[in-house]
Amino acid sequence: MGVRRGNALPAGLVLAGAVSVQTGAGLANRLFSQIPPASVTTLRLWAGALVLLIVAGRPTARAVADLRRRRAWSDALVTAAFGVTLGFMNFAIYQAFDRIPLGIAVTIEFLGPLTVTVVGALAGSATGRGRAVALGYAVLAAIGVVLLANGIVGHLNWAGVAWAVGAAAAWACYIIGSKATGQRMPGSSGLVIAMCVAAVAVTIPGVVQGGTRMFRPDLLAVGAAIGVLSSVIPYWLEMEALRRIAAQLFGVWMSMQPAVAALIGLALLSQRLSPAEWVGICCVVTASAAASRRPKRGEAPATPATAPPPASWRPAPSPAPVGALPQAQSQPTRMRLPPAR
Repeated sequence: MGVRRGNALPAGLVLAGAVSVQTGAGLANRLFSQIPPASVTTLRLWAGALVLLIVAGRPTARAVADLRRRRAWSDALVTAAFGVTLGFMNFAIYQAFDRIPLGIAVTIEFLGPLTVTVVGALAGSATGRGRAVALGYAVLAAIGVVLLANGIVGHLNWAGVAWAVGAAAAWACYIIGSKATGQRMPGSSGLVIAMCVAAVAVTIPGVVQGGTRMFRPDLLAVGAAIGVLSSVIPYWLEMEALRRIAAQLFGVWMSMQPAVAALIGLALLSQRLSPAEWVGICCVVTASAAASRRPKRGEAPATPATAPPPASWRPAPSPAPVGALPQAQSQPTRMRLPPAR
């Protein structure tokens, strides 16, 4: 089953983001021998925040000024909460990487987007058949994850498992928060603000644990590279994808993360895969492709919305995120996130 023509772009965005973030994870794993994971997290997020400020600082400043002018404190709170979620998600998964293998940590973290997928499938289809088909994609992806982890779950560091579970919860909140922020903020300004909030949130533990070592020029350079690969590129690509597809479809496509992590682990960390793990990769990729095919009668569609963004944003015309409410030209131009489905 091929990817629908209208979904080809967001599918490519999600895949490119997965490759980028897992490559950054592999580089970070190598850096843990020199500075603690909290310090690597701090370098990663500050590098990402500084790059985004350079690229999109002016429009972000205008967006902040517009928030103050409109006294849109609820929009500011949503964006700040998104930033805290980003900070904790990065902190938690790096703590997990330091204690358990990369592929296992990402496999556990996958439970977050899988939960979003299952909940969206249950609520998004009007018929039992449609729900069963949507759930089938998630089940197939889950089988792939189990196969990827086959045979080694009995030797895990349970503190690492706990951190990975925390990262999974944060990842589920990230999907929802990214969508909500994209609906409330113009362009990439929401991402820039959230990244700055995330960097500030992890600074104290990072500096306390890393001390002056983390400011060595060579470590700063590696941290900057990790920040670009793990934060700037994937978050930007994923927010653009979420503007075009439903959150539950995004969650299924993100099921490629364990497979990508396994391949990156093989390339960067010499982590060889068993036949069962390769079968798991095939299950995950198949579920992702099947979920993006043209839906049949009774299945939940995954078509992008076409409602215009608020006129007060003044961005270039672009499709609004799925779930945005269409607005008449004569009514006030405020976009609100509809109740969760």
